[in-house]
Amino acid sequence: MAQVRNKQVLLKNYVTGFPKESDMEIVEGSITLKVPEGSSDVVLLKNLYLSCDPYMRILMYKDTPSFTPGSPLYGFGVAKVLDSKHQDFQEGDYVWGVTGWEEYSIISSPENLFKIHHHTDVPLSYYTGILGMPGLTAYSGFFEVCGPKKGEYVFVSAAAGAVGQLVGQFAKLIGCYVVGSAGSKDKVDLLKSKFGFDEAFNYKEEHDLDAALKRYFPQGIDIYFELVGGKMLDAVLMNMRVHGRIAVCGMISQYTKEEHEGIKNTACLIYKRIRMQGFNVVDYYPLYPKFLEFLLPQIRNGEISCVEDIVGGLENGAAALVRVFNGHNIGKQVLSLMNDE
Repeated sequence: MAQVRNKQVLLKNYVTGFPKESDMEIVEGSITLKVPEGSSDVVLLKNLYLSCDPYMRILMYKDTPSFTPGSPLYGFGVAKVLDSKHQDFQEGDYVWGVTGWEEYSIISSPENLFKIHHHTDVPLSYYTGILGMPGLTAYSGFFEVCGPKKGEYVFVSAAAGAVGQLVGQFAKLIGCYVVGSAGSKDKVDLLKSKFGFDEAFNYKEEHDLDAALKRYFPQGIDIYFELVGGKMLDAVLMNMRVHGRIAVCGMISQYTKEEHEGIKNTACLIYKRIRMQGFNVVDYYPLYPKFLEFLLPQIRNGEISCVEDIVGGLENGAAALVRVFNGHNIGKQVLSLMNDE
């Protein structure tokens, strides 16, 4: 069988500070569009959408389990099965899960793939965000980790991102008061006009985060969904209510720092009896069917919305990923390969 081009995004070198487009490069390899003979439980994918996520910056460090310089990046994506030696996947199936940053991927661990059953009435790209890893992260972190109750006071940082926008909407669905922070006026407006947050503020315009939180939460915060870390977390600790809960999902403000910022207000955990818990979405994969049952009707009837920031073409993959770290994206950053030939 003839080989075809397989364009790939490679990491050129380990990264310090903010990632740059020059830290990655596009190469053109080739691939045969058939699972190799003798392979078992292997799936060949045509990648359609790739997810640009903050955690990918962590994988660019030299001293962490990481991407390998000279090899393709990998992450969550949406793909079509072209060939399969795995009983759960057939040619023509659509899937989401971990795949390579390339046009075609051979997946030897398809247990990290989820078959997509609902794709005729919702965009396939949603499975990089609202119906994929970020959506399940928001759902499990808010409902399972935080245990919210109607009427509670909820604060979400990085609230205009793929996870934060959903946490805020989930909180409103059950009758909570919700405030979000973001890094631009456009994002703040989006939180209030599109996603229904009660209030939102631009953290870059606040010289005193403690004062800002007291302004929006005069009675304190019951639930904080943590996506930022650093100074924001320190200010939040001072404003939590007794028996408050903090779900630690991400700390994007620290991913590009050589030395992470220290937290001074940890004594609040004791005398306010705060529960602060880190979590990883992989622990909640068994909840995915329940998550879909909850969320798909909400999307179809318009009660839950999402905003995507879609960049086209694998050659623009490095630029799309960098947008996540400089705050230029609004909503879920997605790389589309739909028109790549």
